[in-house]
Amino acid sequence: MTDASVFPAANESDLQQEGPLRFSFSGSGGEYFRIWIVNLLLSIVTLGIYSAWAKVRRTKYFYGNTIVAGSSFEYHGNPLAILKGRFVAVILIVAYNIALKSSGMVALLMIIAVALAAPWLIWKSLQFKLHNSSYRGIRFGFRGSLKQAYIVYLLLPFLSGLTLLLAAPFAHQRLKRFQHQESRFGATHFSFDATVGAFYKSYLTVFAIWLAGFVVISFLLGGSLFGLIMSGNMNSAAAGATSALAIFTFVFAMYVWMFLVFPIFATLIQNLIWNHTQLGLHRFQSDMKWTRVAYIAITNIIGIICTLGLFMPFAQIRYMKYRVESMTLIADGSLDHFVAATQAEASATGEGMADLLDFDLSL
Repeated sequence: MTDASVFPAANESDLQQEGPLRFSFSGSGGEYFRIWIVNLLLSIVTLGIYSAWAKVRRTKYFYGNTIVAGSSFEYHGNPLAILKGRFVAVILIVAYNIALKSSGMVALLMIIAVALAAPWLIWKSLQFKLHNSSYRGIRFGFRGSLKQAYIVYLLLPFLSGLTLLLAAPFAHQRLKRFQHQESRFGATHFSFDATVGAFYKSYLTVFAIWLAGFVVISFLLGGSLFGLIMSGNMNSAAAGATSALAIFTFVFAMYVWMFLVFPIFATLIQNLIWNHTQLGLHRFQSDMKWTRVAYIAITNIIGIICTLGLFMPFAQIRYMKYRVESMTLIADGSLDHFVAATQAEASATGEGMADLLDFDLSL
């Protein structure tokens, strides 16, 4: 059972409530800043070794402040398992860089080796993360097979590359279906019914928005540069300075536009994924707005720049709070009864795989 000091006390009305249960996030920037700065300093002093313990502290904080139906989540990750994953990642990076400096063939073989190992590493990380996450004393879990992991993390990305990303929405849908459909809460499994067509629709919507912006920016800013080129006065100093300014303005405008398009994509995808995810008969709903995400992203970047990075923990809290509080659990019946039944079923599943869940790549 969970420690009462970890979770906020749940009202009886919360436990028996049916219908929409809004998620809430109680973390604050000032509180998280203290955790962040200590984690940063100790990680520097220990040459990165403490980063594994830092991740556990950070994850516990975010889990413990994410609340639904009067109870929060809990994280049980072992820092040593995370440290083990970090060492593996560092070894792979060092080996890859050494291979690059030796010969092209050795580098190619190293890339192939990393690509072949990546699905297994990610699969182990998914098992670790879910097994060490719980809600009201009941653990989550992941049942996906290694064969499926190689398909979604190696074969499908390779297919996307061969098709010049035309198959990217298909690969993305299969990836999210693998992650969500193979996850469970106790003995109750999640389901995922978003179609490939829905992913293509989201991708095409974002592409159409990006293309429209590109055309407008090119028309407004590209015209002056084109006029300078056609006039033949590019050799003069004044014309050269003007063309350089025009090029910089065009590139900067495109960069800003790409930055604004990303929140649209992130919002559409999050809403698509969670609006098609269920836990048993309980549904999830996400109502993120891209305008709000864009505002948070822009103001976060301004805050980080103006404070030389010290605003980072406040920025993370702002974005996490909005993401979490955009989520709703549409309960089908009393959530308290569901949790009790799930706990009884989960006790029969045992922990026979626990010895295999000791590795985390810390993605």
